Amino acid sequence: MNRYLRLFRLGNGVIGILGVIVGALAAAGLGAADRWADVAVGCAVVVAFIAGGNSLNDYIDREIDKAGHPDRPLPMGEISPRAALRLGIAGLAAASLASLLISLEVFGLTVMAAAMMVSYELFLKQRGFVGNVAIALLTGMVFLFGGAVVGDMFGNAALAVMAALANAGREVAKDIEDMGSDEGRRTLPMAIGEGRARAVGAALFLAGVAASAWPVAAGAFGWGYCVVIVADAMFIYAAFIIFREAKTAQKHAKLAMMAALVAFVAGVIQWP
Repeated sequence: MNRYLRLFRLGNGVIGILGVIVGALAAAGLGAADRWADVAVGCAVVVAFIAGGNSLNDYIDREIDKAGHPDRPLPMGEISPRAALRLGIAGLAAASLASLLISLEVFGLTVMAAAMMVSYELFLKQRGFVGNVAIALLTGMVFLFGGAVVGDMFGNAALAVMAALANAGREVAKDIEDMGSDEGRRTLPMAIGEGRARAVGAALFLAGVAASAWPVAAGAFGWGYCVVIVADAMFIYAAFIIFREAKTAQKHAKLAMMAALVAFVAGVIQWP
């Protein structure tokens, strides 16, 4: 694959596009099609943001990646550190400027996310659970962004909360999995012990299940939302299995979020 596409993480960009589209559909249903131009710009904004964030990440982690990810463009000498830094700044700046084409609300959310991303890379990454929370919030903000693009930022707030909780649980599970190789970081399992960290991860997954009941209580979605039962079952299983296999737990949580996305979209479509 092209060195720049590897630097930008092409796969993450595709996932970001899906996140914007799902966020727009969850907030506005099929009416999101009426704002197709804004949704298209929103997808471009997220791709630029992800490209900039990953470029900045590889610049910051260039020494660590020599051992952990030697196949990345910087350790392989395919892209210079200075070029990666410039691309990182340019990506985040381009995302912020392009978001102005949609609305001031979308611009504000993008700038806030960019500030959080830079803070994570420079300061929060090394602070363990605080860094986990930052990444979780950024994940949830993708869905708020998708809603904002179609003029309803909080129309899918439940989805954003569920995504943030599930991702926080996954980040904890990954830290448990990586305990033997993490260096220079004070991760949650290092700070409070592996057993307690597993309990925190399980609690976060179960909190995601609780968040899935929000739209039901509000009477916001149609019967198609019942698909969320599948997601809830996966989250509950992840909460159970994290006490034995953190890697399996985080993989099931990822699948659960995919099922939840389907549920939220199905819930807003008016089925016959």
